[in-house]
Amino acid sequence: MIKFSGVIITYNEERYIEECLKSLVNVVDEIIVVDSYSTDNTKTICEKYDVVFIEQEFLGYIEQKNFALSKASNDYIISLDGDESLSGKLQQSIVALKNNWKQDGYYCNRFNNFCGQWIKHSDWYPNRKLRVFDRRKATWKGINPHDHIVVDSNKKIGQLKGDILHLTYQTYSEFNLKMEHFSSISAEAYYKLGKSVPTWKLIWNPTWAFFKAYVLRLGFLDGFNGFMICYQTGHLTFLKYAKLRELYRKHRKS
Repeated sequence: MIKFSGVIITYNEERYIEECLKSLVNVVDEIIVVDSYSTDNTKTICEKYDVVFIEQEFLGYIEQKNFALSKASNDYIISLDGDESLSGKLQQSIVALKNNWKQDGYYCNRFNNFCGQWIKHSDWYPNRKLRVFDRRKATWKGINPHDHIVVDSNKKIGQLKGDILHLTYQTYSEFNLKMEHFSSISAEAYYKLGKSVPTWKLIWNPTWAFFKAYVLRLGFLDGFNGFMICYQTGHLTFLKYAKLRELYRKHRKS
């Protein structure tokens, strides 16, 4: 029978971290929490559970998650954010793997709750994520803040039943502030990679991002919140490229 480690990175997650931990305690054999020195009650809540609590200055999303992986005692990993939890069905699917692990990793559908509404369309569902995996064959990669697990080239990936329940932004103001934050991180990452930003990309990419999410992926079926999500999808893309252009102008002057 294989053993699982639940791995979580946190910063000021007092609203949701308890639901996350509750969903893991009967599934995994240990829980690792790597916290970026939260200033709320995240640490106090975690200490109510049998977790390994490690404080680490934030290294970047990808770097922090790989650091957390390195602290696990077991090679079979369930990776969650502090505002995510496993549905009952997904808990059962993972427990069944303990005697029947066949792949290098397993996708899970992520079900996002936005402003009290479970979003069923656009880019937000099924929002498939590879979160159950053998760390000997996988690592976190991507361009911050958009991290994802990459499995070795000879990958064998399965799909689990059940959802990761993601309690995402609960106010429009919170959503807007996060888009500002993420777009700044993306622009900095793109600048370091030397990504170009011609005018056509500044116009076309945001337009396409909105159209794809709202029309092709049926975001309009989620009502006003669906429109808000798809609008911000395009807006985030626009801000990322606009801020990238700003960085190039700034460095040309310096």
